[in-house]
Amino acid sequence: MKIKIIALGKIKENFLKDGINEFSKRLTPYTNFEIFELTPIEIKDENLKDKVLSQEGEKILSLIKPSDYVITLEILGKQLSSEEFAKKILDITNQGVSEVVFVIGSSCGLAPIVSNRADFKLSLSNMTFLHQFTRLILTEQIYRAFKILNNETYHK
Repeated sequence: MKIKIIALGKIKENFLKDGINEFSKRLTPYTNFEIFELTPIEIKDENLKDKVLSQEGEKILSLIKPSDYVITLEILGKQLSSEEFAKKILDITNQGVSEVVFVIGSSCGLAPIVSNRADFKLSLSNMTFLHQFTRLILTEQIYRAFKILNNETYHK
């Protein structure tokens, strides 16, 4: 299985880059893992927010194939424990899906056209995180899921 994260915005802080790179490297024995960074569109007029989200949504959807299993990160998504998340990954694998795509929207949110494309909507927490932290947390949780699925000692 291939796992891809599509995220708007670049990681600026080195400590976050280092963490994401470390977990990405740790994932290589388990899956083909990639992160695609898209440049968010700056909103200069709040009245144009929906138009900008739609444009960002089109950029996101251009990287998604019809056969991909899409998981969007959304405030109103379903919260899962690490064990439930691992089981979700296993269930998707057992469906014969070859590529799972996680989508992290911009600070303005996620376009409805992307949310509507989602096969599953995930919330990491009721708390609000910086988008850059979200990428690190998600990458670590994907790694943790594979460790759980392989009965390895990382997860306690």
